Amino acid sequence: MPRLRNDRFTREGARGDTLVSMMPASTLVNDVHSGLNATNVCGIHQPISIDALREVIMLAASRGESVAVCGSRHAMGGQQFLSNAQLIDMRSLSRVIALDMEHGLLTVEAGIQWPALIEGAHALQRARAPTQEPHWGIAQKQTGADALTLGGALSANAHGRGLTMPPIVHDVESFTLIDARGASVLCSRSDNAELFSLAIGGYGLFGVIVTITLRLCPRVAVRRVVRMIDIDDAANAARRRVEAGFLYGDFQFDIDPNSPEFLTKGVFSCYQPVVGATVPDAAHELAPDDWERLLLLAHIDKNEAFRRYAQHYVATDGQLYWSDTHQLGVYLDGYHERLDAIMHAPCKASEMITEIYVPHERLIDLLHAAAQMLTQRGAEVIYGTIRLIKADCESFLPWAKADYACVIFNLHVHHSPAGLTHAADSFRALIDLALVRGGSFFLTYHRYATRAQLLTAYPMLPAFLAKKDAYDPAHVFSSDWHRALRATLCEDA
Repeated sequence: MPRLRNDRFTREGARGDTLVSMMPASTLVNDVHSGLNATNVCGIHQPISIDALREVIMLAASRGESVAVCGSRHAMGGQQFLSNAQLIDMRSLSRVIALDMEHGLLTVEAGIQWPALIEGAHALQRARAPTQEPHWGIAQKQTGADALTLGGALSANAHGRGLTMPPIVHDVESFTLIDARGASVLCSRSDNAELFSLAIGGYGLFGVIVTITLRLCPRVAVRRVVRMIDIDDAANAARRRVEAGFLYGDFQFDIDPNSPEFLTKGVFSCYQPVVGATVPDAAHELAPDDWERLLLLAHIDKNEAFRRYAQHYVATDGQLYWSDTHQLGVYLDGYHERLDAIMHAPCKASEMITEIYVPHERLIDLLHAAAQMLTQRGAEVIYGTIRLIKADCESFLPWAKADYACVIFNLHVHHSPAGLTHAADSFRALIDLALVRGGSFFLTYHRYATRAQLLTAYPMLPAFLAKKDAYDPAHVFSSDWHRALRATLCEDA
């Protein structure tokens, strides 16, 4: 089968700009966090216009080929890469386009990352009212890293730490998508509603999202309220916070398996709106070097790591933030290579995330069972948190099928055959713990779930893949995750 041209490919626009560039053939790419998705791609396209993007898609379609779409490459399940195919990198399509000040609707290009999106929204507001604090801000973003694209957030139907928020589909007014024919399609709840529901949480399989109109919310001052609590009180504490009008919150649990409070005691941080408060320009927060020391301790002295983490957060009780910018944080690119060197690791290692969901009333039971299982297996938790999520009633393939407690485990993984097998078994065991309690798991943090687990948690997967085939019968858009999913669902079918 012929391939897209592998030499450096450029086209000049009317302004003399390069509309698209392509890196050389056989480029190795990988995900940022786990480093477990090393993938050879035939070339990387970085379009800076929608016309250039359309040209890449139509050329692939005309040659019977597939493309994959990536943003900042943090996804870990293989949904952003396709082996020996072309890769579209969306990060150059990152303009802030417009802000509807009356309704709080921000239109941006899908490759924009969260810090630029937040600052762009502020800049448009300050241009109109230089002496006033911006009124509008984002409702939520993924936590853990900031250099993530908005298009990627839609493709995964991401969520943040809102106490009463559904996933990000709820925050999307509309978007435009380039489909497999190269057509630009407006998608909203009234225009192409089915495609709207498929592409949000569609992992890049239904086209390339190019512009997004995001629903902002009023930007308010919030006070951080921090308490050390046991999980037995977490549900009641969370309910009290919601009833008191708190907007955001999460529970970061003890990661020391030698502690009797492993997974069941933690730092409960919530954020309460404060009318008329003055937010300082800077708050007491950990510097990147401090975070790296905590990460090292999380690998070599978990008790001390959790003690210092809790001590820091308790010390920030009462600090004031803005509701949008408090969601930004520190992510240390390449931190594990530095830790491996310090610890003289016998082989390369990293962390991998999984996310499981249970009804609120099964959370305590789940955590006790998880603590026992992880301890028995010797699975190493580096970081973990619990959040609340409201049901998603809008996307075709919802992961939040009900109001859930969401438990995130960041496990240490050795990149050896034995280490990867151990990680796969541990993640499958966590999924089973959720499923037997009427819960679910996030679909694309890894590809370890069995066919039975996939269909139990996502019985609509066959219908989802059938819709994929109907909208894109030639599979112009694909990924290693997509191909692995199809293969897994065909096992013993």
